[in-house]
Amino acid sequence: MLGNFSYHNPTKLYFGDEALGYLNEELPKYGKTVQLIYGGGSIKKNGLYDEIISILRQCFGN
Repeated sequence: MLGNFSYHNPTKLYFGDEALGYLNEELPKYGKTVQLIYGGGSIKKNGLYDEIISILRQCFGN
């Protein structure tokens, strides 16, 4: 063991067809820096990547 420590990792998950709609209200709560991590590329093939980038631009500009 590494000694005494505390770990807190709150997570909020949205499911369903309208889940991306919640990004507009959730993202501004955490600041203007976003890290988007994805795997093999299906997120780009199915258009989800472009949809997320569009939402990020609406929230933060650029």
